[in-house]
Amino acid sequence: MDNRTLSRRDLAVLWHPCTQMHDHEELPPIPIRRAQGVWLEDYDGRRYIDAISSWWVNLFGHANARINAAVAAQLDRLEHVILAGFTHEPIIELSERLVALAPRGLARCFYADSGSAAIEIALKMSFHYWRNRSEPRRTRFLCLTNSYHGETLGALSVGDVPLYKETYEPLLLKPVRVPSPDCYFREPGESYEDYARRAFAHMEEALAAHARETCAVIVEPLVQCAGSMRMYDPLYLKLLREACDRHDVHLIADEIAVGFGRTGTMFACEQAGIRPDFLCLGKGLTGGYLPLSVCLTTEDVYQAFYAEYAALKAFLHSHSYTGNPLACAAANATLDIFRDDDVIARNRVLADRMATALAPLTDHPHIAEVRQTGMIAAIEMVRKKPREGYPWQERRGRNVYRYALEHGALLRPLGDVVYFMPPYVIAPEQIDQLGAIAREGINRATAG
Repeated sequence: MDNRTLSRRDLAVLWHPCTQMHDHEELPPIPIRRAQGVWLEDYDGRRYIDAISSWWVNLFGHANARINAAVAAQLDRLEHVILAGFTHEPIIELSERLVALAPRGLARCFYADSGSAAIEIALKMSFHYWRNRSEPRRTRFLCLTNSYHGETLGALSVGDVPLYKETYEPLLLKPVRVPSPDCYFREPGESYEDYARRAFAHMEEALAAHARETCAVIVEPLVQCAGSMRMYDPLYLKLLREACDRHDVHLIADEIAVGFGRTGTMFACEQAGIRPDFLCLGKGLTGGYLPLSVCLTTEDVYQAFYAEYAALKAFLHSHSYTGNPLACAAANATLDIFRDDDVIARNRVLADRMATALAPLTDHPHIAEVRQTGMIAAIEMVRKKPREGYPWQERRGRNVYRYALEHGALLRPLGDVVYFMPPYVIAPEQIDQLGAIAREGINRATAG
């Protein structure tokens, strides 16, 4: 079997996600035969460094021996069971561990199978909480501009990336959108912290105007990932937590992409010293092995639904594969690696190496900004500094993508933003290799 044969078969029957399929007439999908560590290998024997963790999910490398063993052992015991009225040891253990790891006060875990589904749970649970507390006027949500929370209709409603949202606008909820604290727009010489404080005035104003009709504020802590990897200071989260408490509004933290060490701490909220009312996790939860997500919440929220059946206060939300034992086994093995291998400390060393590898791009005539938060780094290409972007139709980022594939790396830019979000098992020398590939790819993409 070879790449060409499999690509032809693929294009006869598949419809790929987040893709204009017409593009594949020019650049066919690459069939992957096997993977190991940071490497993906296709059917023609070419290898690619997985610089984006296969869409931000893989933490400890492909075919990780410890996670493999945990899933294989679980497969011999129990592959799946309904979670309504039944339970199993892997999900109990996982829930105990997540409650112990998460910010203090998050006491209950409600599971789903994707990040979008976890967001739907948080939105519905917050809305339903206020109804159960006899405050039915609360029907709206506050979100940040340039945010992204998933593709299902509720999650899409509280996002703000036009590329994903505009077509479906007539179907969506109508949140209050608040200007993002995105530090890309800070003034020359203005610090991240000062800009966060200045930007928070918009949120304070929105809460003052809409608190009585608001269920929750939803944010991606520190990094707006699908929104071009834009970043902001932890101070904003601290101010937001204080304001939500003052106005009696829930805070939803979407850490689906930024949780589990991506930002330099286990959870991004830790850097602000806050606890959200809902913490949504997914992607890296299973180390990139199986679909699993979770919404953690407080005992106060849980008790708002706890009543005799006849009171009709139950949260009647479900997914067929909720709490799948195989996925939970992978998640527990992932947490074992965090516990045993001092992952966060090692990541700080890798993050420093990433900063060094990308430092030469800071003075590039067509780079507006090189920014980094922990193990997430982004390079924003522009036609002219400081922030004059290229016409999107030119697809400069796609040129970087093609160059990287030709030179052994999977980089999948967001528009004209090239980013690194590699597995944590990447070697320093491989980071240097990615840096060299990105630099030359950007040089070629911005020439002329």
